[in-house]
Amino acid sequence: MEDNDTNKTEQSDSYEKICYICRRTESKAGPMINMPGGMCLCHDCMQKSFDSVLNSGLDFSKIQNMPYMNLNLSDFSKLNIPQPEIPQRQKIKKKSAREKPALNIKDIPAPHKIKASLDQYVIGQEQAKKVVSVAVYNHYKRVFAKENGQETDEVQIEKSNILMIGPTGSGKTYLVKTLARLLDVPLAIADATALTEAGYIGDDIESVVSKLLAAADNDVERAERGIIFIDEIDKIAKKKDVSTRDVSGESVQQELLKLLEGGLVEVPVGTNQKNALSPMATVNTDQILFICGGAFPDLERIIKERLNKASSIGFGSELKDKYDNDPDILTHVTNEDLRKFGMIPEFLGRLPIVVTLRKLTEPMLVEILKKPRNAILKQYIKLLELDEVKLIFEDDALEWIAKEALKRDTGARALRAILEEFMLDIMYEVPKDPGIGTVVITRGYLEKNGGPRIEMRH
Repeated sequence: MEDNDTNKTEQSDSYEKICYICRRTESKAGPMINMPGGMCLCHDCMQKSFDSVLNSGLDFSKIQNMPYMNLNLSDFSKLNIPQPEIPQRQKIKKKSAREKPALNIKDIPAPHKIKASLDQYVIGQEQAKKVVSVAVYNHYKRVFAKENGQETDEVQIEKSNILMIGPTGSGKTYLVKTLARLLDVPLAIADATALTEAGYIGDDIESVVSKLLAAADNDVERAERGIIFIDEIDKIAKKKDVSTRDVSGESVQQELLKLLEGGLVEVPVGTNQKNALSPMATVNTDQILFICGGAFPDLERIIKERLNKASSIGFGSELKDKYDNDPDILTHVTNEDLRKFGMIPEFLGRLPIVVTLRKLTEPMLVEILKKPRNAILKQYIKLLELDEVKLIFEDDALEWIAKEALKRDTGARALRAILEEFMLDIMYEVPKDPGIGTVVITRGYLEKNGGPRIEMRH
């Protein structure tokens, strides 16, 4: 029996208490107050509860026959009161023995090294990778200069936030995810479509910073060096000819201005919603790198109209269809085009670096299938290797997959959808027969003119 009690004590020591209201653990909120029924409250929530009761002018002495007021807390166990649901306890996070040193200029990889690392994961988009590598390098140099007091009053380095424009499936989000992983900085990916003006149903602007704080394990100092990627930024363009209030368009752009430029923001910890009981943290967005991305679907037409208008008058006029099949049409984008699309000038002014991504071509799609470090084909080959089966894709088959993906017009996302469709039967049938040694995916199988070529073990 003593052994059992010892084991229980050891097991309970490996868990920490969680505040019933704000859900923070004891390591973050400090010692807990044990309440009847197994509940725990942190000192902050207890104080806020008392304050809210006292501020409302509630006087317990004037309330007659208030139930349980004359009882000791120990008597609660004798009453038949339904027990509240206790949040599941959380294991204590063991802190690493050595803390990470302060940011050093030597720790920031040079632009060519950042690009070389991105090359291993992202195919094509050379100009975009180059621009992003330089922007990120300069941003973290600025952070280093501020933290070490090397920024003088004479020269103050401005933020270099980035606007990414590219068709769907061209690798905008993937590029940012890879970048954050390589630099080992916290990353928050927010969707602009969920953001609304303060006071309306939806996420407030501060929720973007809340996500970054959560990604940094509620470490404010680490979060202030992170990256925030706001996707679908084209969806908050100014609505044209709308008589109703535009709560998710221009007003969101205006509220994002203070975040992009840099300033102190009060954000709730552990939740996206502000309320009286949620603990708040102050985050300085001055050193956070903001990257905004969007497909801007109608932007190509706006650019073509401007280019055709400029080149169709006078002796030096050019053919009107010159830009119709130009794959690099987005590289001609200007702030004027983006303003016409519906982005306000103040917003564009805070995104000085504009990166355009090309639409993927057939050769690029074939390379995406094979070359990246975690290419889709390599994933399937590894999966069948675990069954001791060799998987081979013929070159003709890869070209067919790339052509089919182009027809679907969803970029690199189409590749996985096509492969999942054709690999389903193979992944289902192969484990049935232990004698199968090699499976070869042929173009005929993909065109449904036969099955894959199967070679048995010798």
